Amino acid sequence: MRYLVVVEPGRIGWGAHVPDVPGCVAAADSRDEVIELIHDALARHISGLRAEGLPVPPAAATAEIVSVDH
Repeated sequence: MRYLVVVEPGRIGWGAHVPDVPGCVAAADSRDEVIELIHDALARHISGLRAEGLPVPPAAATAEIVSVDH
């Protein structure tokens, strides 16, 4: 499955979360590192859900970039 991951700069580093998978988050010093960490976190999260016999959330979120005049 392909999930949307939101990657954002923070005050002291980078954060990432998966909107379709509540609680699946990562934080790191660099953008590259946070992408690597969220990939691992998502894989572990899904593996854990399957191991517990719980449903895996479908990948449904999408993103759109919107331009606004200001």
